[in-house]
Amino acid sequence: MQVEIWSDVACPWCYIGKARFEQGLAEFEHKDEVEVVFRSFELDPQRPEGETAQVIPMLAQKYGMSESQARQAEQRVADNARSEGLDYIAEGRDSGSTFAIHRLLHFAKTKGAQNELIDLTFKANFADERSVFGRGRVLELAVEAGLDKDEAAAVYDDPQAYAADVRQDEREAEELGATGVPFFVLDRRFGVSGGQPADLFRQALEEAWRTRPQPLKLPTVPGLGPDDIGTSGEICGPDGCAVPQR
Repeated sequence: MQVEIWSDVACPWCYIGKARFEQGLAEFEHKDEVEVVFRSFELDPQRPEGETAQVIPMLAQKYGMSESQARQAEQRVADNARSEGLDYIAEGRDSGSTFAIHRLLHFAKTKGAQNELIDLTFKANFADERSVFGRGRVLELAVEAGLDKDEAAAVYDDPQAYAADVRQDEREAEELGATGVPFFVLDRRFGVSGGQPADLFRQALEEAWRTRPQPLKLPTVPGLGPDDIGTSGEICGPDGCAVPQR
């Protein structure tokens, strides 16, 4: 079963929601049969590359609130993060374009390091004093995730590298009706929106597993099935091919 998670590394509820989902997944009986794939969703796709701003003033301007109200809102989010065992700096963080990071996450997927890179980037963005919105810092995280520095740098420096993959993810999110993130899609049949409690994620996984389509097993003609020794035609299977006796 596949679970796709649309998220943005600038989204605090994506940071929290990932931790809650993983708690729910850990309690799921068939967790080893679940493939998790991260999909791209930019909260601010019009943000120019290289332009950064402090989070509190940005939130105040974006949502038409005072900086005091923005600070209180961030503190409430920080409390939720810390309740999940996550570090969170409520004030002093940068915000910026995440497009290059999304492109690198797609590259990391081809190397089997997507989950490692998104975890490191979430932590760097929400729990470290140093800004994550810069080439040097992003490449440091890529190397820490196990990627080759030169290969990661080539992707970062080419604005077209994996850009189509990011845009495709964003189109699919729109087609699926996602207007915000995190957005979890289970087997392309169930959607869960937001950083829900871990138990809800576990229940959603159980329901998706219980109702998953079963493989089609065709009936055979009586006397010509695979169990009718001597009457079925020659076949190949996991143990090899039947050898004609004459």
